[in-house]
Amino acid sequence: MSLTLPKIYPITDTTISGFSHRDQVKQLIEGGATLIQLREKRTSPREFFQDAREALSIARSAGVKLIINDRVDIALAIGADGVHLGQTDMPVEAARRLLGDDAIIGFSTHSMSQVQEAVRLPIDYLAFGPIFPTASKANPDPIVGLAELAQVKNLVGSLPLVAIGGIGTGAIREVLMSGADSVAIISAVLNRANPIAKNLRILRNLTVLGRKGQLC
Repeated sequence: MSLTLPKIYPITDTTISGFSHRDQVKQLIEGGATLIQLREKRTSPREFFQDAREALSIARSAGVKLIINDRVDIALAIGADGVHLGQTDMPVEAARRLLGDDAIIGFSTHSMSQVQEAVRLPIDYLAFGPIFPTASKANPDPIVGLAELAQVKNLVGSLPLVAIGGIGTGAIREVLMSGADSVAIISAVLNRANPIAKNLRILRNLTVLGRKGQLC
C-alpha cells in the first residue's frame, strides 16, 4: 500500500499526559491529527485493551487511523489500522501474516545497518532515531543526528521516513528539511503547559510550506 504520513505523527503516553489513551486521542483529533500511535509500557494488557478499544472507536468516528505500538495481539483483537514494531518485537513478516496486506506496519531503526535490513521488509514506513536526546524511553539508543537522517532518506528512497527522538518545537523544521517525511512527537505534544489540542495545532503550524516549497 502507498502511505501518506502527516508531517506531525503524535504518540500517546499516559504518564506524560496524565490522560487515558481514549482521552488523548479525542484531544489529538481536536488538534487535527489524522494518524495516531498508542504507546503503552506500564499498564496490564487487559487495561490497555479496553482503553485502546475505546480510543479506536473515537478515531474511527472521526476518520482517523490508529496504530498500536508493539502489541500485535491487541492491534489484531481490536481491529486497529496497524502496528509500530521495534527491533525486539514480533518479526515484521509474522505481523504481516497476522494483520494482512491492508494493515499499516511501521518499524523502528537506530543505525544504518538496521535501515539496510529494514528496507527489505514488508513495511509501510520506517522510523529512524533518536535524532536528539530523549527522556521518553528508559534505555534510549545512541543519538543519530540530522546528518545521518539525511543519509537514511537517500537510502530508503520513496519509503516514508519518520524521524523520532527528542524532537521539540524548535527542531521540527530542521528535521523535516533534513529528509524526514514525518516527525513522531511525544513530549512536545503531551506536555501539560497547554491543552493537547493546542500543542498539536502549534506543531502542525510549524510544518506549513511557503510559496517556494520551503518550510516557513
